[in-house]
Amino acid sequence: MTTDIPKTEKGTKTPRPPVVAILGHVDHGKSTLLDYIRKTNVVEKEAGGITQHLGAYEVAHKTREGVERSITFLDTPGHEAFKGIRSRGATVADIGILIVSAEEGVKPQTVEALLAIKKAGIPYLVAATKIDKPEANVERTKQSLAEHEIYVEGYGGDVPFAAISSKTGEGVSDLLDLILLVAELHDIGSVEGAPMRAFVIESNVNKKKGIFATVIVKEGVLQKGGFLVAENAFTPTRRIENVQGASIEKGEPGMPVVIAGWSDVPRAGAACRLVETKREAEALVQGEEEKRRKRPDNTATTVLAETALLPLVIKADTAGSLEAVEAEVQKQATEKVPIKIVARGIGAISESDLKSAKGGGEIAIVGFNVGIDGPAKSIIERGGITVQTFDVIYALGEWVGSLVKKRTPKVTVTVMKANARILKIFTTEKDRQVIGGKVLEGMLETGDEFTIFRREALIGKGKIRELQRLKEKVSSVPQGAEFGAFVSTSIDIMPSDRIEAAKSVEQ
Repeated sequence: MTTDIPKTEKGTKTPRPPVVAILGHVDHGKSTLLDYIRKTNVVEKEAGGITQHLGAYEVAHKTREGVERSITFLDTPGHEAFKGIRSRGATVADIGILIVSAEEGVKPQTVEALLAIKKAGIPYLVAATKIDKPEANVERTKQSLAEHEIYVEGYGGDVPFAAISSKTGEGVSDLLDLILLVAELHDIGSVEGAPMRAFVIESNVNKKKGIFATVIVKEGVLQKGGFLVAENAFTPTRRIENVQGASIEKGEPGMPVVIAGWSDVPRAGAACRLVETKREAEALVQGEEEKRRKRPDNTATTVLAETALLPLVIKADTAGSLEAVEAEVQKQATEKVPIKIVARGIGAISESDLKSAKGGGEIAIVGFNVGIDGPAKSIIERGGITVQTFDVIYALGEWVGSLVKKRTPKVTVTVMKANARILKIFTTEKDRQVIGGKVLEGMLETGDEFTIFRREALIGKGKIRELQRLKEKVSSVPQGAEFGAFVSTSIDIMPSDRIEAAKSVEQ
């Protein structure tokens, strides 16, 4: 799909397909735009209509001059939990497209997406989507952008702007032309003969393929016959596939490629190196492992005596999803119930996951976009282990939040409900007294237990048996009102004493 470029001398910079990240608020039309461009339907395959993976797609576009050019798109999720993936997408990208709905204007995630683009230091353009909708207003959208200091062309700034409809296709071709123009203006290209430089975009585990990863080649050429190393993982490059699954001879600059057979799951966002031998690859991985062992372990949670710990095992279908699940899970932790992730992994929930849960107290297992294998199902059916799977990230977060709530320790505290001053003593008989007083704070009620203070010193306790107000029997007396009360106490209450009624509350 890439454009054929004439051979050039080593060291010469030549154009390559720009890598473009589409970012913006959830449901503002990022995936629908890619849908239209690629003529496929990713949205319907996504649970809840939200893209939950970072994928890479190479598309061909014929310019107004009739020249076919390639563009590589990164499809970045919009839900808040996938913030790390979005930032990584912007870092790998050459150009950012900030998507804004022409119906709704700028939203919090729009601003966050712009910060990720600016942090990456890449040029960007703004695309106003859904212009086919009745409530769409492009001028109002530009105004909303300006209010957030995003000044587009024709509205006080120099940020390229396109108004599009992913439903009708209006403006999409112009947007693609604009991307290629931005790439040309910013001299996006690759240096002939430069060392191979690539990044892991996403990694997955598949029963047939084993561990495989989507990689974006940014510089140089990814050749067959070597070994690709990404931090703690490596793989032979015997077979290189494009994103459609077809075998290709090499990965060229700007191309997304898929490579299977990794020794471990590579971290999404990891930089890749190409080496000639397996020995070199193993030495690099071993060096990375030694570095990791020397780093302090920040995964443990310090638990105070007053707290209850929620240990979790989390499983997800991809490395990027696993990162997002971990972030969503930790958002549910509280001071009283910290969360400790005792194990994490990619792929189906297995028997080994259940064994780790059995050995560690009241551990819960949560899976995202993964199933439960046969042996694990039979163990779960026998009961005793909390396991749940989800395909929507915020539903997973709500479930973990409910576990936190259940495990929150209950604390009983004593709360003052009334404060009264004693004005008169009517009768005293053994442990019974009839007294008169005035409620200074709160509300005094029949049945209240109280403490007695004399000159602010605690001298005893008692209980309200009966209350009267204006010679009528009542169940309660409000603040500011005078009352008569029949009380039981072993202490002789005196005028000017103060009584405090309290109640126990479970928090």
